[in-house]
Amino acid sequence: MIKASLSIILLMISLIAGAQTVNNQNKKPVLNEQSVVRGEDGQVRPASIWKKLVQTGKYAIKSRNTSTETGQPEWVVYELTAEHAKAILEKMAKPRQSESFVAGEKFQGFRTSDINGNKFDLRNTVGKVIVLNFWFINCPPCKTEIPDLNKLSETYKDKDVIFLAVALDPKYDLKDFLKTNPFSYNIIDGGRFIADKYGVKGYPTHVVIDKTGIIKFSTLGLAPNTIAWIQKSIDESLAVN
Repeated sequence: MIKASLSIILLMISLIAGAQTVNNQNKKPVLNEQSVVRGEDGQVRPASIWKKLVQTGKYAIKSRNTSTETGQPEWVVYELTAEHAKAILEKMAKPRQSESFVAGEKFQGFRTSDINGNKFDLRNTVGKVIVLNFWFINCPPCKTEIPDLNKLSETYKDKDVIFLAVALDPKYDLKDFLKTNPFSYNIIDGGRFIADKYGVKGYPTHVVIDKTGIIKFSTLGLAPNTIAWIQKSIDESLAVN
């Protein structure tokens, strides 16, 4: 899951690293779709292949420090170790906090039911970690993160963690969407009034509430390390007695 969340940032790092140095005295090469990228076996990989490899979150690209016969700089796509992937995440800035949910403040809960009729009372959740996701169907980043959120909820299926996805959409539309886009959170339909209650202005918005009802972490939008920070916050919340 953490490797998957790296897919976008690894490609951006590869592209931006070159772009940032193109105007300096060293004139370092810029990576683009016309660049010569080889695998660790030395064979050239077309852009359609190396981009897919990077997007898996398991690979990154760096200069090979070699050139073609015509003098074109060469790159290499290589497999990341778990330690390298973790190090990249740790160096990244913490995702920006949602103004609607400030870490350290008491969470003012609410009562609700999901699309399957399960009832939840978040006004008293002592001993439980609550993970909220505010989203809607036509939100591109909201859809992008669903596979990683599914893996996240699966990780804690036997723990004291409740995952709730507050959707703005009506139940009918959600049922239709979920046929082709499975989402393992407990889905709350017609949740705009809940979003409005807390002043949620952007999507997706994520919130982690610890076992004492205090907001542990929140973030607005989807950063490459958003899922990793949600997981980190859940782990820290579960560790508190």
